[in-house]
Amino acid sequence: MSVLKIEEENFEKEVLKADGKVLLDFYADWCMPCKMMSPTIDEIAEELQGKVKVGKINIDNNQDLAMKYDVMSIPTIMIFENGNPIKTFIGVTEKQKILDQLK
Repeated sequence: MSVLKIEEENFEKEVLKADGKVLLDFYADWCMPCKMMSPTIDEIAEELQGKVKVGKINIDNNQDLAMKYDVMSIPTIMIFENGNPIKTFIGVTEKQKILDQLK
């Protein structure tokens, strides 16, 4: 399963109403640390396929969502469960730290 492109239009369906955990990567195309994080997010999506939904949100195109969840610096990685954010990582984060929170 590939990483979902999350937009304001599908946020409620894919994140807020999702069963289980959802990993979201708030990023921007111009952000170098975001580019460094991207392959890690892709690996997590592949490893946890069928267990955890993984999506990426471009904050330049979805500023309302970024503001709603207080995304002040990027990359911001958020884990949602039952529609609520339960863990936030800011900046480049080790893959294992994220995986530990998803288990």
